[in-house]
Amino acid sequence: MTEHAKTAPSNHTSLTQRLRSFDLRRHTYLLSVVFFLILCGINIALQPSFLQPGVMVSNLSTFLPLILVSIGQTYVILASDIDLSVGSIVSLVNVATVSIIEGMGGTGGAIALGLTTGLGLGIAAGLFNGLCVALLRFQPIVTTFATGIIFAGLALWILPQAGKQVPATVWQTYGGSILGVQTVIWVLTLAVIFALVLARTRFHHALLATGGQMQSAFQTGLHVLRVRITAYALSGLFSALAALCLVGETASGDPLLGTGYTLSSISAVVLGGTALSGGIGGFIGSVFGAMILGLIDNVIFFARLPFEYQGLVQGLIVLLALAGGVFVSRR
Repeated sequence: MTEHAKTAPSNHTSLTQRLRSFDLRRHTYLLSVVFFLILCGINIALQPSFLQPGVMVSNLSTFLPLILVSIGQTYVILASDIDLSVGSIVSLVNVATVSIIEGMGGTGGAIALGLTTGLGLGIAAGLFNGLCVALLRFQPIVTTFATGIIFAGLALWILPQAGKQVPATVWQTYGGSILGVQTVIWVLTLAVIFALVLARTRFHHALLATGGQMQSAFQTGLHVLRVRITAYALSGLFSALAALCLVGETASGDPLLGTGYTLSSISAVVLGGTALSGGIGGFIGSVFGAMILGLIDNVIFFARLPFEYQGLVQGLIVLLALAGGVFVSRR
């Protein structure tokens, strides 16, 4: 009895020490997971069919483009930079891909060329941003705002208004399944695997060091220039992937399709626990942050809120989530 009495406080002390030694900077996504689960519960209450496989796949298909853009944005923000051109890259890749596929007759070769060109265009746009910011030392926020205008203008030049169609093979494949698994699940799984592998490379550690203290990282011998350019290239790549998903989803081109993704991706990254100052965070939180934004839209829709209150409620929920993240990180 006495031994048990002596052991109990010891166990309690050990638990307290573990909690105090818990490094939130390594698990910044945890709060976003909590908000995600809360919103899932609210969605289940408002939409009883929420957990049905068909509904879950449909939601994932809707959320996927923002998830991909947010993953790419994460790498740029981790380097203490920002990319305001991601929405324009989405639009540019979308219309370029659709135009190439239709212009070449919609054959299998045309589809392959269109998709490949779209990915290459996204990477090229990201590299251009990276060279301007890292090599020429332009201010990231001003530079990517300007390049975003350029990319948007190119999108409008290629396709002045929404239109053109892709062959049924494209949207049927995207909306169908491969080896019994929905294509959208394959896309998300491969993107997450890629990000997980990248998180274990020297590049990722250099990225965190660059965002944490760029001058110190440079003085220790890290190739800061290469790290920042690569981060922007990754942002362009994931924006291009999001654009190709939208091609499969809408089966057409739209030069204004990516307009809302820029600010939404930044919101998703911050909701996921990544610091805008750089050096802290990761893509996992950004994935949950993007899904949180999607679930908020679902809650507003199924709660049948009046139109004039929808923006207000959405903003308040996002602010609440952000305030919770700031409070926990400070604690």
